[in-house]
Amino acid sequence: MRNQDSGNATGSAVQSVDRAITVLELLARNGEIGITEIAGELGVHKSTASRLLSVLEAHGLVEQLGERGKYAIGFGVVRLAGAATGRMDLAKLGRQTCQSLAEELGETVNIAIADDGVAINISQARGSAAITTQNWTGQRTPLHATSSGKVLLAAMDDAERKRMLAHELEQYTPRTTVDRDELAAELDRVAEDGYAASFEELELGMHAVAVPVRGPGGEVVAAMSASGPSYRLSKQRIRQIVAPMAEAARELSAQLGYFSA
Repeated sequence: MRNQDSGNATGSAVQSVDRAITVLELLARNGEIGITEIAGELGVHKSTASRLLSVLEAHGLVEQLGERGKYAIGFGVVRLAGAATGRMDLAKLGRQTCQSLAEELGETVNIAIADDGVAINISQARGSAAITTQNWTGQRTPLHATSSGKVLLAAMDDAERKRMLAHELEQYTPRTTVDRDELAAELDRVAEDGYAASFEELELGMHAVAVPVRGPGGEVVAAMSASGPSYRLSKQRIRQIVAPMAEAARELSAQLGYFSA
C-alpha cells in the first residue's frame, strides 16, 4: 500500500512540474494572461491554478501585475537564463583559448565547471601529441580525483566544500586520494600555489594539471586543464607548463570581465 501511495505522490509531483512548465510557456508566448485563461489551458479548476501560480510567484518565476491582475514572467526566470547564458558564453569563449593552448602544449586541454558535486567538461581541444581520441565534452568527472575538480574545490568555502564531498570518496585507482584530511591539506596547497595536479588518480597512466578561470568579480568560475600520458606529462614538465596555462587562463578571465592587478 505504501508503494502505491509513493507512486501516486510521484505521479502527482510530475504532473505539477508539467503544469508549471506549461504555465511558463503560456506566459512566454502571450506576455500576460489571467488566471481564468491559465486554468482553462491547463484544464484545471481556478483554485488549482491559483495554488500553482502562488508557488511560482514565491520563487520569482511569475509575477502578478497589480492586485488581482494578470500574470507575467518574473525576474527569477531571467536569473536562471543568465546562469545558462553564462555557461554558454564560457564554453564559446573558451573554445579558441583551449585550441591555442592545446597547439602550444601538444596536449588535450579542457575547461570544466562545478555542477551538483561533479566537474562537467564544457570545452575541449586536442594538441598534436595527444594520443587519445576520447571526447570529454559533457562528461561528468569526480571533483576529488581530477586536477580540474581540485581547483574548483579549492575555491569553495568550507560549507560548500563539505556539501560537495558529503558522499563517500570513490577510489578510482590506488593513487586516488580518499582520506578527507589529506585531501583538505592538498586543497590548501592548491589555493596557495594557484594550480592543481592529478597523477594517475582517475586513470592509471594519465597525468593532468589545472589552473583557475575567474569571472568578473574574481570568483573561480571554471578550471582549465591539460592532460596527457604520464611518460610525457611528467611532474617536471607539469611545473614547466603551469606558467603558459596560467597566462591562457588570465586571457580567458579577461574576456569574461576579470582583470588581475
